[in-house]
Amino acid sequence: MKEKNRLITQILLEYHGFDVSKYDDTFLNKTFRKRITQTLCNTTEEYYTLLKGKNKEGEIFFDSLNICYSHFFRNPLTFAVLERIILPELCLKTRYSKQKEIRVWSAACAAGQETYSLAMLLEELKNSDNEKINFRIFATDQSEIIINEAIEGRYSYNDLNNVNLKRVKQWFTKDGDAYTVNKELKKNIVFSVFDLLSDEFSCPPASIFGDFDLVICANLLFYYKPVYQKKILEKTGNSLTTDGFLITGEAERHILTRYNFSEVFPQSAIFNIGN
Repeated sequence: MKEKNRLITQILLEYHGFDVSKYDDTFLNKTFRKRITQTLCNTTEEYYTLLKGKNKEGEIFFDSLNICYSHFFRNPLTFAVLERIILPELCLKTRYSKQKEIRVWSAACAAGQETYSLAMLLEELKNSDNEKINFRIFATDQSEIIINEAIEGRYSYNDLNNVNLKRVKQWFTKDGDAYTVNKELKKNIVFSVFDLLSDEFSCPPASIFGDFDLVICANLLFYYKPVYQKKILEKTGNSLTTDGFLITGEAERHILTRYNFSEVFPQSAIFNIGN
């Protein structure tokens, strides 16, 4: 597997200018095998020849590595803990301190599903409280195309499977066969393009100084090699307030246990920096 990945990495860089050395070997090999099938190549050598040619296969291969998949309220346990414990706690913290707003970073936000899920919970908390609660969500992804999809906020009926009927009626407008997020839900969200592996910025420039109460970076880490996982965790962890929370994917919990993060509730995939 490693030899195949080495050749793929070399070919993509030499013939197409794409550096894929940061990706996890298992994920890279899975993508490699998938592209062999989809291009109807009979052997690995035949696919290597195709990849070296003057065609779009290199671009297609590289794009297929940039997974932009998510859905609303993806991990029910995580969002249940957020709704009932974490977000009410942040609301109380904001109310009784000099802090003006709850600050959230939705990193690798894909088409906006997790971002809007968080916004729904925060809006509902705000509306159920007698005192005004301010919040801002900074949502980022490395793909400008995907960010534009998130800004549009247009989803199919099947995309809303995990959204209860009350929320669908309150936060979406039916438009033909699709459902579009209402402007009211978008007003406290700032979408922007941001590469988590870039050395230029430590957090989204739109946020100015980071200092987030909550960062959600879910279902991204397992696509990268450990050195890049560590880089992402350092960047997101350093952007948190001293008592902030980092949310990862359910299948990525073991990655955070390698570093100085402690899960605040068992199986929740919600962490803070351990002492």
